[in-house]
Amino acid sequence: MTIQINTDNNVEGHARLKSYISDELGTALARFEEKVTRLEVHLGDENSEKSGGNDKRCLIEARPVNMQPVAVTNYADTIEKAFQGALDKIKKVLETTFEKQKTY
Repeated sequence: MTIQINTDNNVEGHARLKSYISDELGTALARFEEKVTRLEVHLGDENSEKSGGNDKRCLIEARPVNMQPVAVTNYADTIEKAFQGALDKIKKVLETTFEKQKTY
């Protein structure tokens, strides 16, 4: 599973943040490793230099094998909170997506 992390000009994409995100994704989505080829994380600050609540955005796009990509977005007051919210959402979406594929 390839992980790509993108930031806009208003978010510092330093190594510690990228390492944290990669580790969290790897741990939380380890059970989908064989079913997902790529994860893309897009981090952004909607208001750039202006202050405001819930202006940090995290979009996570997952590309399951032989399926259409799925994506979720979460907004929060910090990048870390936005990422954690998006991580929870993508985990639920992938669980639902793969549950629907099971044959009983």
